[in-house]
Amino acid sequence: MHLTTLLPLALASVTAAQNTMSLSAVLTANNKTLSTLNGLLATQPALVTALSSAQGITILAPSNDAFSKILSTSAGMALEKDPSMITALLQYHVLNGSVPASAFTTSAQFIPTLLTNTSFSNVTGGQVVMGMLSGKTVEVFSGLKEKSTVTTADIMFSGGVVHIIDTVLTIPLSASASAIDSQLIALAGALTRTSLVTTVDSLKDVTIFAPSNKAFQNIGSAAGSLTNDQLSGILEYHVIAGTVGYSSLLTSGLANETLPTVLGGEGVAILSVDKKVFVNSAQVVITDIIVANGVMHVIDNVLNPSNTTASPVPTATSQAVAFAGASAAPETPFTSGISATTTAPSASTMTAAAFGGMPSGAVGMAALFGAGAAIIVGY
Repeated sequence: MHLTTLLPLALASVTAAQNTMSLSAVLTANNKTLSTLNGLLATQPALVTALSSAQGITILAPSNDAFSKILSTSAGMALEKDPSMITALLQYHVLNGSVPASAFTTSAQFIPTLLTNTSFSNVTGGQVVMGMLSGKTVEVFSGLKEKSTVTTADIMFSGGVVHIIDTVLTIPLSASASAIDSQLIALAGALTRTSLVTTVDSLKDVTIFAPSNKAFQNIGSAAGSLTNDQLSGILEYHVIAGTVGYSSLLTSGLANETLPTVLGGEGVAILSVDKKVFVNSAQVVITDIIVANGVMHVIDNVLNPSNTTASPVPTATSQAVAFAGASAAPETPFTSGISATTTAPSASTMTAAAFGGMPSGAVGMAALFGAGAAIIVGY
């Protein structure tokens, strides 16, 4: 890019001398590491103006190496030609609040960003990132549980703090697309069969309990005889609308509560015990897949709206299925014609275990830019 010299001039025109370094001065001083970010910001005068006058923000600044992972690809080259996509991506890297490295702990925190456009992020208060400590290192997780590590922390400026990160954040995808890239192809197929893709993706502030492929396979003998209406009811029983239940809430404010579902009628019971979380009789095995309209957690059992009293045995290594008489099938149902476009960190129970270790992985190109054509962002 040939825009790196423009940013200091743009920022200088909207910032005044202050006792603390201005954002302009901080980014200029770190231009050797942040020249690509500076170049992208130079194409966004409205965003630059807003950031320069903002107070109490945190900028997660991808390094040049972070951007080099994507800008050499066709998706990255398309990014440079789409100002609205650049705006969305940059807004997602700005946290609403000044969060120094010392504020992060080994417990997950979900921090809203400036990405609030409702055609893309249907979450009240702005799309979030998840941040936590791994040892002494701050790690930030975005869409599909992609991980960014803070390599240089606490570069203070007059409006807040900058942390340099090693990987560009992944803007969360829709729930249906996140299911596919998380290898939840049975769920994706079931949503397709029942024509619920658009319905689920368009809901606001959702918590989705997503059965694993194995969970669907374990009721395979019953799945084949389900009508579309029955399958729709089962799927709707897995969706809570109006409450974004991140893992930190499932173990605190929502623990031991019954939550209403989109289906209506009896809700689902949340049980938190011995660092495990259960939904009815299903255990949460992967937490906090951030999606465009909320959060998705993977569970190891399919919930049954006709068996709302199903409860777990917390000390057991596995739970009985919630469908009486159902048994496992040789093949996973609802997967015909459904295939994942990538294998995201959110697909792994080894690296994304519930209430335990978080995942690693390279940035997902399709996840980062796949929905770009639908984004119309204005700061």
